[in-house]
Amino acid sequence: MLSKMKLVPAVAMIATLAFYSCGKDDSSPPPQTDDSTDDSPMPINFEGVIDYVKTYGGSEEDEAVGVVQANDGNYIILGSTSSIDGDITDKTTTDSDYWVLKVDPQGAILWSKTYGGSATDKATGITKTTDGGYILSGHSRSNDGDVGGNEGFHDYWLVKIDSQGGIQWETNFGFSGSDQAYKVIQTADGGYFATGFLDVTASGGQGNDGRNPEHGVGEYWGIKMNANGEKIWRRYFGGTNNDRSYDVVQTSDGGFLMIGASESSDFDITDDKGSYDYWVVKVSAGGDKVWTKSYGGSEIDVAYSVTRASDGNYIMVGDSRSSDKDVSGALGNADMWIVKFNPANGNIIWEKNLGGSQFESGRSIQRLPNGTYLISGSTRSSNGDVSNNLGENDAWVVIIDEEGDLQYQKTIGGTSLDFSEDAIQTTDNKVLLVGNTESDDIDIPMNRGIKDLLFIKIK
Repeated sequence: MLSKMKLVPAVAMIATLAFYSCGKDDSSPPPQTDDSTDDSPMPINFEGVIDYVKTYGGSEEDEAVGVVQANDGNYIILGSTSSIDGDITDKTTTDSDYWVLKVDPQGAILWSKTYGGSATDKATGITKTTDGGYILSGHSRSNDGDVGGNEGFHDYWLVKIDSQGGIQWETNFGFSGSDQAYKVIQTADGGYFATGFLDVTASGGQGNDGRNPEHGVGEYWGIKMNANGEKIWRRYFGGTNNDRSYDVVQTSDGGFLMIGASESSDFDITDDKGSYDYWVVKVSAGGDKVWTKSYGGSEIDVAYSVTRASDGNYIMVGDSRSSDKDVSGALGNADMWIVKFNPANGNIIWEKNLGGSQFESGRSIQRLPNGTYLISGSTRSSNGDVSNNLGENDAWVVIIDEEGDLQYQKTIGGTSLDFSEDAIQTTDNKVLLVGNTESDDIDIPMNRGIKDLLFIKIK
């Protein structure tokens, strides 16, 4: 049973959405910088209906956090698994490990590999690299197996794999506390940049190489590396409370925009709005703080993803529980909150809420070449901008235009909990969503365990 698609009548032109048209002979993607040029858009007849839904996993907890398309047209999915049965064939203990699946365009598994040690290893992000391989981010408590070291409780654990899933190198960064990477990108110089958070209290101020140790419970922690994953510099930014970065993009000047959420109101945070705010830190190519900016209201506001807009500005997405200060048009308990801002100074260009009377969140955003934006997230509503609710929490896919207005949305799920964490367009002009599900009915064909990896293709 397919969930109902909702087209916004005033903009039914979405039926001719333009997606990236990249030939399968493209040898590699560009580094994730903000000065890349898009391929010419190819108008298509986008139906906006489910092509298929697949679940993968075993009898324990399995989930996806990211998806990219391989050079050969197949799909690479990154997640974590604690299962030792079902689709997981190369692990024997129920601790969590990174899990990478390669599937074909019909969703059939081509290969499956797990990475980790004997303790908990949780994946958070995947980026395709210029050599046709992939760089994986996450955090690890292990000090054995595939993990070459551990400095404390959790460490950043970054894993570079080739196109067949073989480990080329892996590295860990951290101190005695909980240090967790959430995104790693390839930089224009062929190196890498990782973002996440550092437990500064536990590190005793270490991790701010070349700078005086300052402040902190948890800080944004940026690490610039060379092509082999060797540290070039490390810097942290934040205040005396919890500050966590979930995404980063490289800017055309070689610097970086780190985004996430801040609970602090001191040190690097000079304009806090409330409990937690969206927080953006502009960092130079050498690791110097250029500017910071807080966005939000008096309640909890958390940004998870950012992308470069067609006009050179940036758009970030997350969720907001606020209804004051920077946040206008609140719709429910929490809304998908979208903010477009100027990279020169962080000033807001526009902000929009999407959702209904319950809880919505945006977890990823990707620019499409016709000036629209693909967002993945979740919803509990059945009103407002949300066409229907299939039960508890649904995966939610949204497309907005350059002004943040809703062009298309669809809920996918069953009667239990279903979440989408990432979405991309494909070279055959479809949309892929990945996440996790506890359902086994309606749109969800089956569930193998406590939680399954969820994979959705929309045509």
